[in-house]
Amino acid sequence: MTQNAMQDTVTRFLLSESDIPRSWVNIRSDLPDLPPPSLDPVTHEPTDARDLAGILATDCIAQEATTDADVPIPDAVREVYKLWRPTPLARARRLERALKTPAHIYFKYEGVSPTGSHKPNTAVPQAYASACDGTRRLVSETGAGQWGSSLAFACSLFGLECEIFMVGSSYDQKPYRQTMMETWGTAVHRSPSDLTETGRAYRHERNGSLGIAISEATEVVRSSPETGYALGSVMDHVLLHQTVVGQEAVLQMEMAGESPDVVIGCVGGGSNFGGLAFPFLKQVLRATGPTHVRFLAAEPTACPTLTRGAYRYDYGDTSGLTHLMPMYTLGHMFVPAAMHAGGLRYHGDAPIISLLVKSGLVEARAYSQTDAFAAAVSFAKNEGIIPAPESAHALRAVAEEANAAREAGEKRVILVCLSGHGYFDLASYQAYLAGALDDPVISISEIERSLAQLPDAPMDPVTRPGRATTQTAGAV
Repeated sequence: MTQNAMQDTVTRFLLSESDIPRSWVNIRSDLPDLPPPSLDPVTHEPTDARDLAGILATDCIAQEATTDADVPIPDAVREVYKLWRPTPLARARRLERALKTPAHIYFKYEGVSPTGSHKPNTAVPQAYASACDGTRRLVSETGAGQWGSSLAFACSLFGLECEIFMVGSSYDQKPYRQTMMETWGTAVHRSPSDLTETGRAYRHERNGSLGIAISEATEVVRSSPETGYALGSVMDHVLLHQTVVGQEAVLQMEMAGESPDVVIGCVGGGSNFGGLAFPFLKQVLRATGPTHVRFLAAEPTACPTLTRGAYRYDYGDTSGLTHLMPMYTLGHMFVPAAMHAGGLRYHGDAPIISLLVKSGLVEARAYSQTDAFAAAVSFAKNEGIIPAPESAHALRAVAEEANAAREAGEKRVILVCLSGHGYFDLASYQAYLAGALDDPVISISEIERSLAQLPDAPMDPVTRPGRATTQTAGAV
């Protein structure tokens, strides 16, 4: 059998442990423009990574500031990665047939990790770096619980205490995520809680939000010198850690004998999407691979940050304790509806992802909750895996691209990150199958009221010397 014939019948493309990346990919080294600097929340003066001292781990602070194209992965982190990495890449042949599309659909499946999502890819290096610093306890927030359970898992490996503030709506919807975290020895609080000033001030917001939970976690970190902070998305070092996903996918697509025409991921803060997309985007920017690749970020209509937000400076949390970050935002006071994709309920996005959307290098689309679940059920019926609600939004974009390929009568290679399984989310599937799942509608006036409370801080992109700006007319 010829190599091409073998590739036409293979469904799963598997790597060995020796193929686990030895470095993380730093996309900042190849961007034509850099995001504007973060600002001090009080003075609005530019900050640098040193301002994070005492909050983040020393290595994470260095990774925020580095211009190196590749950042070595510590051996101790690679050793833990071997518990689940490399993750499989699969060709969704049954889904292709169900959609009657000439497109070839590939999914990189991160649900095989101990916590069932991509989040341990960054939780492990953050916990390791904190342990090396002598930190005793890590505190953080979590939306749907994927990040919280991943940090709980990572802290248990390196002997750290862990405390998590879980967004109220997800705390109620996903009780077994709480049990999972507690099994690894973590204390879990429903946010808003009565433990912090922020929690008490926003106790009327029963559903909570990631912004409120971040404020609560930040308060606790600032009150204890032996306590550090870790976060699951948005910041550069987090997206950096996730590039193990895309690096493996590059090798696996080569094994399949194809290259993607479109790379798709869901976006809440941006770590899942960036982790898959950045190694492919680096090839595009360096012209070392196919340059026609499109990058598509899928978000929920209930929290449409990239598609309906403003590109402005904003706080990362509700109480205004964090630095001001340049990003697409719905406003730090915006509290999204209690949708089931809790990991996508964040008012802002990573500065790098935001700049890529602003420049036109990344396209953003928003999908309703019911449309996303319809795509997830179709995927489950054909491929057997029940996706996390967050991943369901990316699968809705896959179906849209596959249908477009069918209508155009063209072959199209689609690569998506299935960032996690939905086995802790069966209550949301039960609601969908019973016809009880709604689609929250965000009004223009609601967004305008929230955006009116943004801080007044002008913003300009940082253009590298000798390079033209990537801003284009008509960019999203």
